[in-house]
Amino acid sequence: MKKASRKKATTRLRELLARGDVLVAPGAYDALTAMIYAKQGFEAVYMTGYGTAAALGMPDAGLATMEEMVRNARYIANAVPIPLISDADTGYGNVVNLVRTVREFIQAGVAGVHLEDQVTPKRCGHVAGKRVVPIDEAVGKIRAAVDTRDQYDPDFVIIARTDARGAVGGSFEEAVRRGNAYAEAGTDLVFFEAPLSEDEVGRAVREIKAKIVIHCGGLTPYISLVRMQELGIALTILPGLACEGAVARAVYDAGLLVKQHGIDGYRQVLESLKGHPMEDFNEFIGFGDVREIESRYLPPEESAKYQTSIGYAPTGPVADPDPPDRRA
Repeated sequence: MKKASRKKATTRLRELLARGDVLVAPGAYDALTAMIYAKQGFEAVYMTGYGTAAALGMPDAGLATMEEMVRNARYIANAVPIPLISDADTGYGNVVNLVRTVREFIQAGVAGVHLEDQVTPKRCGHVAGKRVVPIDEAVGKIRAAVDTRDQYDPDFVIIARTDARGAVGGSFEEAVRRGNAYAEAGTDLVFFEAPLSEDEVGRAVREIKAKIVIHCGGLTPYISLVRMQELGIALTILPGLACEGAVARAVYDAGLLVKQHGIDGYRQVLESLKGHPMEDFNEFIGFGDVREIESRYLPPEESAKYQTSIGYAPTGPVADPDPPDRRA
């Protein structure tokens, strides 16, 4: 379970971005993958739209709805103690739709979103066939996002993404022009999608008057964190780390093992976790927290159920039913 924090996630994200170091946000497509990143010590997490759509059995081609994306983001934000940055696609329509989208993500506990300048329905920024809306329309949407942020939570982070580098009729110069227009409209950061070389990344940092976000992989070159720091990148997201990378391969290989060896293959998969940091999955997923809550708020005799039944029993510390801060 997520531990309570006195500081808002939006405020924490702004503080992380203000440090001047490259902030790395690995991609999660559900609450479980985000919890693993938090356990590993990452300071922020990114909800991938590609991965969320894939988890729903669909390509990232504008098929996932605002409601589906916000619901997933809410699950993730509630599960981890670190700030969540989320893909919010185009805002799911025109500027009127976008205002509701930003409000919904804020109310879901998300720390920031990126909004792109593609037409609706959009598609993955690394897939051919992209088209962008006129710049005036895109600027109006960013202005609306900023005003909505200021109304509901001024610390909420708005990231304006431009897909103009690889869109129909697009160019590097057009992407820079749009990035500067979005910066003037008040965005906190500019997500320069799909630069084709490290030189383009460096030029984007120098020529756009805002902090820059890049995505590693796909059309974008892989750049070391040391080099990103030298170039001045503020945030890098790794959308494919879980869904397209580790999880897809691991599940495929595990399923194949069972297909080939039956239950013995299943046993091999589970026994391979012995000695791994994720070995005690029951504890990781929060059964210890359940027992702690029960011991704090239920009558003491309720604890007897752990001694008089069979199965996994949480071994974590049991709360003092009458902690000092509640005593007269």
